Amino acid sequence: MTPLAATFRSRLLMAQLLVGAWLVAGGGAPSTGAEEVRRIVASEYVDKMKAGWIGQMAGVGWGFPTEFRSLGQIIPADQTPEWRAETINQFEQDDLYVEMTFLRTLELHGLGCSVRRAGIDFANSRFPLWHANEAGRANLRSGIAPPGSGHPLYNAHADDIDYQIEADFSGLIAPGMPQVAIDLGEKFGALMNYGDGIYGGQFVGAMYAEAFFETDVRRIIRAGLRSIPQASPYAGMVRDVLAWHDENPDNWEATWALCEEKYHKSPAHSHHLCSGPGGEGHFSIDAKLNGAYILIGLLYGDSDPSSTIVIAMRCGQDSDCNPSNAAGILFTTLGYTKLPKEYTSALDTGTRFSHTEYTFTDLIRVSHELAVEAVEVSGGRVEAAGEGDMTFVIPVVEPRPSRLVASSAPEPIGPSRFTDVERAQITATD
Repeated sequence: MTPLAATFRSRLLMAQLLVGAWLVAGGGAPSTGAEEVRRIVASEYVDKMKAGWIGQMAGVGWGFPTEFRSLGQIIPADQTPEWRAETINQFEQDDLYVEMTFLRTLELHGLGCSVRRAGIDFANSRFPLWHANEAGRANLRSGIAPPGSGHPLYNAHADDIDYQIEADFSGLIAPGMPQVAIDLGEKFGALMNYGDGIYGGQFVGAMYAEAFFETDVRRIIRAGLRSIPQASPYAGMVRDVLAWHDENPDNWEATWALCEEKYHKSPAHSHHLCSGPGGEGHFSIDAKLNGAYILIGLLYGDSDPSSTIVIAMRCGQDSDCNPSNAAGILFTTLGYTKLPKEYTSALDTGTRFSHTEYTFTDLIRVSHELAVEAVEVSGGRVEAAGEGDMTFVIPVVEPRPSRLVASSAPEPIGPSRFTDVERAQITATD
């Protein structure tokens, strides 16, 4: 049993004992006073969190055959792959196993672990990586500690999509707690990204956090928007897509074209580090452009799982990662018990995800345990509910976004090196 599991069990027992004693003494339900809180029964949380993981698997699996095969153009409808129930079993995808590495760090070291601890664990991973992830891990292994590993001085991919596609975990363990997703972004996003590259992940994480309590997609998006710096280019992109959706509520291709003109073709707004401005046939892994495709899927998918995935996929570029994010958020709003059977009937819960310690069953257990910790560190509490269940009582707190920085004009960074003791803990070299 891990330390986290032992702590989880003791917290559950304490919650049950406290409420039991209250009731024996003649009290009613524990009072919350005038505090502003959100409540979610743990079994409902698990149902939604489980669906969020399945959404990621569905989106990445369905979109994988199209990944980066449509650059600066929409995938024709007749070239969209068909869904098969077995496609849900995605155990070899970096979209999943990288964030599970972060989850493992939290399981072993808790939510209060340091960014340097996160960096050591990521440096010791041995799976294949690309772009910002690859550059960040190489920096860590060479002794450059975070946040230097993601800083544009050392990482030419700082605005890439990498943390955005890996940030789902940060919201799935933080129901109604966007600040937890923000703080985890500063910790894990800094390993390989900077500025908009981190904000994209924090935005995704905060949308997941809201999806446990909200079903209206625009409200979920606005909750994510409140969780990143309003003056950042990424926030500007989110406002643009919302406005373009208002102008073209029934025509996602028109909104896609506006995104293409501004965030792919225009040198003033396109990715300046890795991909550069382009157009048809031009590769882009920029967080803003691909983040816009997540939003197009959510806004035009009409809360339908298949439509959301297919639209996000047909936008092109990173067309497995973007539907994975979009579907994960939407599926969280629905919950596992309300998902179409085509996404659950063939689910393999016993196979271990590549490069991880987790089967699907393990993944749900650890996410649940970390959510309990997140509630408590956020000033909330866990109350006993009927039949051995728990209720998460979560304070409503306005998110405090990270400080505004930009890869186009990065702040100077001082010495950012691991100590000799820390470097000795990094055993992977290639």
